Order: sequence, then structure tokens, then C-alpha cells
Amino acid sequence: MNFFLSVAFVLCWSSGFVGAKLGTQDAGALTILMWRFLPLAAVLAVAAAVRRRTAWEGLTSRDPGRQAVIGLLSQSGYLLTVYWAIQLGVSSGTTALIDGTQPLVAGALAGPLLRQYVSGRQWLGLCLGLVGVALVTSADAGASGGVAWWTYLVPFAGMLSLVAATFLEQRSRTQVSPTVSLTVHCVTSALVFTGAALASGSAAPPAASSFWIAIVWLVTLSTFGGYGLYWLALQRFGVTRVNTLMFLMAPVTAVWGALMFGEPFTAQTAVGLAIAVSAVAVVHAAGGSPARSDDTTAPHRNLARAVRDGSPSRR
Repeated sequence: MNFFLSVAFVLCWSSGFVGAKLGTQDAGALTILMWRFLPLAAVLAVAAAVRRRTAWEGLTSRDPGRQAVIGLLSQSGYLLTVYWAIQLGVSSGTTALIDGTQPLVAGALAGPLLRQYVSGRQWLGLCLGLVGVALVTSADAGASGGVAWWTYLVPFAGMLSLVAATFLEQRSRTQVSPTVSLTVHCVTSALVFTGAALASGSAAPPAASSFWIAIVWLVTLSTFGGYGLYWLALQRFGVTRVNTLMFLMAPVTAVWGALMFGEPFTAQTAVGLAIAVSAVAVVHAAGGSPARSDDTTAPHRNLARAVRDGSPSRR
């Protein structure tokens, strides 16, 4: 079951880069993101109103606000930078490469912030994964020589935004259901992107049917699939193992590009994909719960519970 969850997460998350490429052929980033989240937020808000006595039961008044901040970081900030980078000329493969450095950042911070310490074997897998991702996207990055150097900082900022959201969620004192978090995150993103699109005069959608195909793609595969499965997998696997799966995004994105856009799938791509898969296997084969402090005094009880519930031994 966990294997199929991992596969589904990787496929759906990587579909977002392809959807961004599809959408930016017809419209700007703000236009796409507005129409991706506005109808979705309306549907989720209605569903939340119907189910308010179940999914929302037991939450304090602060919990939705905390989820709004998480959504602002993990969805609004992350997606805007990805779409903007692709719109500026950074290729989807290079964007996926920069996003693929997330496991190293998350692994370095998991110990001091979450007490989920990364073992030597896991660090080996993380570094191996970075090599695999670099192999897949190095040629693609070289082909984007006409892009200004600062544009590569845009997806990097988005990667940091997602890492911040991940740690903020893991440090939460309340376990919020994926239904509630997805609703709050999407409503927050709809408000942010709609306001930004209206202010910039880019709210009107293009007439091209390909634009709406991209919107449907992004809502079904990327939002419900990738984003929803991200938080589900995070609860089941923990930070390090989920973020290690991010190493597969760039190679899988290359496969998406080859199948949908006729982009070349070279021997270097195949080697990088094999190395990335090996990296995931190394980290997941490390086994055992992450090492953590025994200090479970009042300020840390809920944090320890979140780490414990996310460890492989509790699956």
C-alpha cells in the first residue's frame, strides 16, 4: 500500500511541472493559478460547510489560521515561483532540479527542528539522489543559457517556501485532517491569486481550449493528486522519506516531457533516473524510526507525537 502511495504521489506531483508548461503556453502565471484555485476553492468551501460537524470538530480558532499560513507557504508561494520561473524561461526540467534539492535542505533541518535526525545511510541516499537529479537536468540547464542568472533564484525561493510549510505543519499541536487542510489551503490560494490577478489586470482567461485542458489537468492531477497525497504521505512516512521521493520528480518530469512534448529522453536521462531510484531505495531501506530526543516535557509532547506518528514503525 505504501509503495503504491509513493508511486501515485511522484506521478501526480511531477504532473504539476507539465501542467505549468501546458498552461503558460496560453496565459501568464497569475491567470492560470487564479482559475486553477477559484472554482476549486468554491467547491471545497461548500463541502466543508456540509461536513463542518465532522471534519472540523475539535479544532480551535487558531488552527484554521495556522493552516492558512501553511497554505500560503506551501501552495501560494511555492506554485507562484514555479510558474513564474517557467514563464521567465527556466525550463521545467531545471525548475524540477532546483525543487529537487528540497530533501537536502529538509534533511539538514529535520534534526534541530523536529528531532528527526538523519542517519549516515540516509545522507548517502540524499546525496546520491542529488547526483541523479543533476545528471537528468544538467543538459537542460545548459540549454537555457539565455536566461538571466537571477531567474534561477525564483524556484529556489519556492523550494524554501515548501520546506518552511512542511516543518510548520509537523510542529503543529493539532492533527488536522487532509480534507480540512486542503480546503483552507485552496481557499487561501484562491484569495491570493484572484486578488493578484485582478490587481495586475490578468484575470480574464484566454479563449483557447488548451488553457482549460491545462486547468483540468492541474486541478485533478496536481492539486487533488500531488498536493493531497503530499500531506497524506507526510503523515505516514515522515519528513525525510517523503522529501527523498522529491528526487524522482526531475527524472519523471523528463519522462512526462518525452511522452507529451516529444522532448528527448537520452541515455543520460536513463542513468539519472536509475540513480535517483537507487537513492530512494537507500533511504527507505535505512529502516527504523528517526532518532530523537527523549525530552517529552510539555512544550514538546505534541511535537514528539507528530514525529512518532510519522515514523515507519507506526505505519
